[in-house]
Amino acid sequence: MPKLKTHSGAKKRFNLTKTGKVKRAHAFKSHILNKKTTKRKRGLRQNTIADVTNTPTIKRMIPYK
Repeated sequence: MPKLKTHSGAKKRFNLTKTGKVKRAHAFKSHILNKKTTKRKRGLRQNTIADVTNTPTIKRMIPYK
């Protein structure tokens, strides 16, 4: 089997947990923050788990993580 290329964008955005779940950050936290409430921005800081429907696709993009 030839070596697989890692998706450059995916390797910066996703990590795997010990159990094999995909860890991701929330979107909508980079700009236009004035109209967002403090509570909403605080919630967006937390990491979360990617949905199980997207997990196989993400894992194919980061084969060696």
